[in-house]
Amino acid sequence: MKSRNIVDSFNNAIKGIIYGFKTERNVKIHFVIAVLVLIAAVLADLSKLEVVLLFITIAVVIAAELFNTAIERLIDMVHPDYHPLAEVSKNMAAGAVLVTAVGAMMVGYIIFYNRIDSLSLAFVRRIKNAPIHVTVISLIIIMLIVIMLKSFNFKGNFLKGGMPSGHSALAFSLFTSITLLSKSALISSLAMLMALMVIHSRYEAGIHTLTEIIVGAFLGMLLTVIIFELFQIVT
Repeated sequence: MKSRNIVDSFNNAIKGIIYGFKTERNVKIHFVIAVLVLIAAVLADLSKLEVVLLFITIAVVIAAELFNTAIERLIDMVHPDYHPLAEVSKNMAAGAVLVTAVGAMMVGYIIFYNRIDSLSLAFVRRIKNAPIHVTVISLIIIMLIVIMLKSFNFKGNFLKGGMPSGHSALAFSLFTSITLLSKSALISSLAMLMALMVIHSRYEAGIHTLTEIIVGAFLGMLLTVIIFELFQIVT
């Protein structure tokens, strides 16, 4: 049924976006990443051209994911039973999303690289003499706090499930420690990639919700920074 006016067209488009957000975990992930990137853009004081490139990149990735969802639903409706060509179509649509996501990562890396390096160096100079055992202490403290928090909600167990995600907290604590100690944007970027792979595996396996993962990551980063700062005050 065709839309009668432009208002109906906008409403239908928004319904499609909301449906994709509600039903597809990857759409949720893209939205969260988009918000984080835009916050980073504000803090990094990007140029107008860089901001435009980020907006275009974000829009392309989210649009590709929505197209992928639409293609999957259409194939399931037309051919609910398994068919090799249906599988090929879905895989190609998913491949298109992957291409846009990798392109977006490269754009973000190029735009933020120098700023990450300068910002990290400004902060790292304050804690460059911190010994490596501070990292170990951070991980142990975070593990203890995660266990205490999980004991309150009684969901899952200490190694699987529950609020917050222990794997996410430890992965991002380690990423934060590496960033503070390495003084290198490249090494920090590789550490972040490993941390993202950890949380993606937990989310993809259905072990943790997106909220549990985000809370765990935030907890890991925040506590690690606090511990490093306390070390500087004491010393």
